[in-house]
Amino acid sequence: MGKEILNRTRIAAVRFTAAEYEGLERRFKTTACRQMSEYLRSCLLSRPVTVKHRDASLDEFMLEFIRLRKELAALGNNFNQSVRRLHAMQHNAEFRQWISETESQRERLLAKTESIARMTEKMARRWLQS
Repeated sequence: MGKEILNRTRIAAVRFTAAEYEGLERRFKTTACRQMSEYLRSCLLSRPVTVKHRDASLDEFMLEFIRLRKELAALGNNFNQSVRRLHAMQHNAEFRQWISETESQRERLLAKTESIARMTEKMARRWLQS
């Protein structure tokens, strides 16, 4: 019913050079094993080892996408603040200045949105080719 408890009482000591251990540790870090001993037992006892693969292009895309999303959110926040101020103002000299500033913010917002669309399309093409 429950999981069988294995008491490991035997020790096999193995010595490595610094370079060998670094290589072993590097390979261990790419696996799904939680501990080095688990990884070593799997290797020595010919058990399958699950290796994690990272998609570098996806990682690059996610970093760029996060940066663009934050910038887009900041622009949207500035745009909303401008619109609120425009609604609160009476028709005076400041009104025309705020209209021109709002227009430039709108253009920047549209440019960032287009940038996100291009990046998404580029990554979609890459994924479809692989």
